[in-house]
Amino acid sequence: MNLSLKKKIGIFSGLASIILGFVAYNVYANSPSQSSAPVKFEYSKQPITYPTKDWQYGNLSPEQKAKLDAVAQKAFVNPTADLGETRALLVVKGGKIVFEKYGNSFDKDSRLISWSMAKSITSALFGIMQKDGKLSLDAAIADPHWKADDKRSKITYRQALTMTDGINWREEDYSDAIHNDAALMLFGKGREDIVKYATSRPLKSNPGEVWNYSSGTTNIIAAGISRAIGPRNVSDPTGKAAMRSFMYDRLFTPIGMNNTSAEFDANGNFYGSSLVYSTAQDFARFGLLFLRGGQWDGKQIIEEDFVNFVRTPSNGKGADHYGAHWWLSPSNGKGILKKGPFDAFGAQGHEGQLIMVIPSKDMVIVRLGLSTSEKHWDAIGEQIQEIVDAF
Repeated sequence: MNLSLKKKIGIFSGLASIILGFVAYNVYANSPSQSSAPVKFEYSKQPITYPTKDWQYGNLSPEQKAKLDAVAQKAFVNPTADLGETRALLVVKGGKIVFEKYGNSFDKDSRLISWSMAKSITSALFGIMQKDGKLSLDAAIADPHWKADDKRSKITYRQALTMTDGINWREEDYSDAIHNDAALMLFGKGREDIVKYATSRPLKSNPGEVWNYSSGTTNIIAAGISRAIGPRNVSDPTGKAAMRSFMYDRLFTPIGMNNTSAEFDANGNFYGSSLVYSTAQDFARFGLLFLRGGQWDGKQIIEEDFVNFVRTPSNGKGADHYGAHWWLSPSNGKGILKKGPFDAFGAQGHEGQLIMVIPSKDMVIVRLGLSTSEKHWDAIGEQIQEIVDAF
């Protein structure tokens, strides 16, 4: 099977379940809000050889190998209906790949869809812009689709990144997919201009008060980043070329994500909510960047303070395990890892895409697949917990 066909499979195998409801993360958001006190980042500062070009491979003890082989058996040979299909499973420890396995017709060169893991990439792009002094967390996004006296024009990047922007956005209901805003934005009437669709939604609550998961919000952030990169011109009227160059020059290429592509809509908007295609190894590079506090081979790509920020719980009502475009694993049992470590944080995507970063274990785990059961995140959590427990 060639790469193009595998990519098509990655797109179309998910469409049926998208029509039933693009993302269902909000189902978990029913507990009181948490404090937003900054989370101090702690990570291993042991020197490693960064895989900017090629990965190094590490060794497992016989006991660890046996445990991970057992996980692979259940993932690739005898998966449960809840777990679904695992297409890639990769474990990085101490900056080296210690376990790597792929499903039938997939390998280390297969570019697979990110779905909402792209949100964490968009968050990283904002972090780079903040480091450059071009954007700040408490600056208003002020999207040009909104008039100056519109309350939405005062929504800040901080509020948007923590999903407390207050925009009336519906993304979690399986029973009424025709009103699912994410599906309408990506595949329905909003597909040619995703930002126009996202910015058309009215406010439901005051910005900064209520947490509500929204792919539209991420695309509004991505559009703000694009505008801040620089003025449009005749050769690049939508800013698409400048945005693409920025993400490659400042993020993808410096950390060796050379088998990664980002998609744009017909109006030149980056699908920052959903559509990045990459290999498991490249997704692991992205996880390693955050595992090392935003540093890559002696260069600070993203400030460590921003990594602290994305791991800090959102203070919106209903946010029980969400930071700033990253999911958390707190001790309240709402996250992926029920038994810990509770410093873990992850980029999660529709149908079971996951980059799990675990500072206390100096570990990154990438899991890519096609999981459509309503209980798939519980099953994936058990899978990831077994891997962590092996160490």
